[in-house]
Amino acid sequence: MSTREWLRRLVAFDTTSRNSNLALIETVRDALAAQGVTSELSYAPEGGKANLFATLPAHDGATQGGIVLSGHTDVVPVDGQDWGSDPFSLTEKDGKLYGRGTADMKGFIAASLALVPHFLSLRRTKPLHLAFSYDEEVGCLGAPVMLAALKQRGVRPEGCVVGEPTGMRVVVAHKGMNLYRCRVHGKAAHSSLTTRGCNAIEHAARLICHLRDLADQFKSQGPYDECYDVPFTTLSTNLIAGGIAVNTIPDACEFSYEFRNLPGMSPDGIQRRVEAYIQTELLPRMRRDHDAARVEIEAMPVAVLALEASEREAITRLVRALTGDKGTSKVSYGTEGGQFQNAGIPAVVCGPGHIEQAHRADEYIDIAQLTACEDFLRKLAGSLVD
Repeated sequence: MSTREWLRRLVAFDTTSRNSNLALIETVRDALAAQGVTSELSYAPEGGKANLFATLPAHDGATQGGIVLSGHTDVVPVDGQDWGSDPFSLTEKDGKLYGRGTADMKGFIAASLALVPHFLSLRRTKPLHLAFSYDEEVGCLGAPVMLAALKQRGVRPEGCVVGEPTGMRVVVAHKGMNLYRCRVHGKAAHSSLTTRGCNAIEHAARLICHLRDLADQFKSQGPYDECYDVPFTTLSTNLIAGGIAVNTIPDACEFSYEFRNLPGMSPDGIQRRVEAYIQTELLPRMRRDHDAARVEIEAMPVAVLALEASEREAITRLVRALTGDKGTSKVSYGTEGGQFQNAGIPAVVCGPGHIEQAHRADEYIDIAQLTACEDFLRKLAGSLVD
């Protein structure tokens, strides 16, 4: 089956993160099994989703070491988007293939699957691994389950290529993403009796302003890495809700904030600064109004770890040599690369398509990008031949 045929098949599965991906995963498992390749599935806690990890052994049967080709199977919603074609039916026009997930990132998965017969035909001295995950789009939740299963089985690849859309450039670093939900609890009262209440919205606003002050500090003082389009750590408050009526002092306010940290900058250190402000300044002020006032912070289940690939690692040198890309590319969006690196598997990001086409209506990938990806993957597999 060609890359385009595989892509058509993959796009037809509505693997929006809120849905199960099992039909897609089982289709891939069965197609690999028909070629003599065994897949290991690791399931989400609720059982409705799964990761797939398959090993194409070396010519002598070796399964240790080698290189992972990594991709996520879930996609973002199409709700409210004005598409010119069915988002779950591959449509070709003017050298482009349209459909949800074509760029992010079923194109890379399709190319990898289409080339399995070629990979198997080579007398490789090292294995190739396929790693297809669930729930990357909602916080990289699936990859840790897969990596834990690999560790339990004693599988330790030597490197990983994460095929997120980079225009086939080599991306060596990206920021981490950390998401928190904050609930501020005050005391309700009639708005004409302000001294008898504790206004949760107003005190939440003080904390939000503190977050903005931290963001401004990172912007003005760094640390900086000019290889990023936004060269410093960012913080932002993006959701808020509170209050029940215009004439009632609100007893509760809830908001969510995130920060995207540069590699090497401790996310725990940033969060400790937030919590120190709450304990030393915000809560004492709130409790002057209401002694039972409290602030709750919940870390959301997001596992987007920062990535910073070493130029000394074999996988970095290899992918640079195969693509001819000598530039230093770093991005602010997240991938599963940081999780592989954290598990002791050096990783770089390199895949077909462009992030500008992802997540939008009429998402597409250029056919030329898929061709470039196929060429790269053939060279990558060829590098494992003695």
